[in-house]
Amino acid sequence: MSIPYRTRRVLNRLGIVLMIFLLVGVIAWLCWVVWLERYVVYTADGASLDFEHSAQDIIGEVATPPVAQQNISIYYNEGSDALDTGNELTQINGYFISSNMLQNDINGVLGKLERLPAGTPVMIDMKGPYGSFFYPSHLDGAVHSASTDVDAVAALVDTLMNKKFYTIARVCSLRDWNFGNEHVTCGLYMLSRAGLWLDQGYFWLDPTNATTLTWITSVVLELKEMGFNEVMLADFRFPNSDQYIFNGDKEAALQDAASKLMGTCGGDNFTLSFGVADPAFKLPEGRCRLYLEDVDAANVEAKATLVDVPDIKAQLVFMAATNDTRFDSYSVIRSLNAAEILEAQKAEAAS
Repeated sequence: MSIPYRTRRVLNRLGIVLMIFLLVGVIAWLCWVVWLERYVVYTADGASLDFEHSAQDIIGEVATPPVAQQNISIYYNEGSDALDTGNELTQINGYFISSNMLQNDINGVLGKLERLPAGTPVMIDMKGPYGSFFYPSHLDGAVHSASTDVDAVAALVDTLMNKKFYTIARVCSLRDWNFGNEHVTCGLYMLSRAGLWLDQGYFWLDPTNATTLTWITSVVLELKEMGFNEVMLADFRFPNSDQYIFNGDKEAALQDAASKLMGTCGGDNFTLSFGVADPAFKLPEGRCRLYLEDVDAANVEAKATLVDVPDIKAQLVFMAATNDTRFDSYSVIRSLNAAEILEAQKAEAAS
């Protein structure tokens, strides 16, 4: 059966028209996909479209995805030493060895320590806000400070132990660039959800995240095993900004995290303390202190009235930048550089 010539021409033209429509449709679809790409937001829960977001909104540094199958040890402490409330804390008046001292004048630090009597409280920086360790940590994922002689710091720690000082390790807890960069889902996201929020070069961790608490627990337990009498978790707070995402009660989140850390790290003759921004922060039960930094001497009493602890002289510690005696009504830690003058004053007062 043959198709008439006129019919063939109609079908041919119809086919050409359909091909044109199909080609236009494919081109339109490709353009639509390319246009939509700028509104795709990737989160830990998958990808979604956000038409209020654009590539122009991205600020800061986009974090990299976490390393696959990286092992982090989880510690459980359910024995008789899991929480100790029987031993009373005493008021402390001691000195602080900063990371700058470790990097630039560790021999000078050793010289100053020689003049201190046994039992003097000495705090030492052991982990900074970038997440770098100032001592040779054996934890998986630990990044050692490239500007610090970690072996010399290890020898310094041995000296502190041998001289029978009351030793306090200071570690940055919720401000940790290295861990946030390797474990993106543990951090606080920027509002666009394009990555972690960057705070002057640092990432902040989410205290409600189980992996965050496991990491902090690992650090504390390693320092406890090294023989430190106390670990102070600096930056145990949320950053003061509205440029990151956190849906929840920040105060309750911090207090819950503190209680969990006390449950896994607390023990006999060991103190776990918290460096906070809010003097009204409620400490968990157990051997712990509350540390306040950047407080002017004129505001000491005003800050102290906001603190609610059983023994305020022993449990409230000021990180003092001066030798002002108004800090001495409470526990206080000052720079080791002030030790020579202050120890001479103590000796004169005792004579």
